[in-house]
Amino acid sequence: MGEKLTKQELHNLAMNIVGKQLEAEGYEFLGVNSKLKSDPQFVALKDKILHFIIVRAISFPQDAHAYDPVFMQTIKEHATKFEAKTYYAGVGLGHGSDYGKPVLKDEDYTMVYKGLQEIL
Repeated sequence: MGEKLTKQELHNLAMNIVGKQLEAEGYEFLGVNSKLKSDPQFVALKDKILHFIIVRAISFPQDAHAYDPVFMQTIKEHATKFEAKTYYAGVGLGHGSDYGKPVLKDEDYTMVYKGLQEIL
């Protein structure tokens, strides 16, 4: 049996998933921060508008789309100083054959990701 991915490895996987989506949608990356607990993960430009994007890797049974509203409001206030929009991207990650089990190195994974959620 393979070993579980570390929190940093899960975070990097979530960052790759979100980063590919942003790239496909035409975002231009101004800053990328993949360190855990360093926010925002992406500072990107699209249509001349600055975007701050928070990425979280979430494991079952937590809801990938639920975020800490107090924390996100703090990020939003920071983004406002730069006239930037703020988004949350929660990526639920689980084992390929059973979402309720942890992701293992060199094995398939399943994901629950609905895209960016704008923080208003």
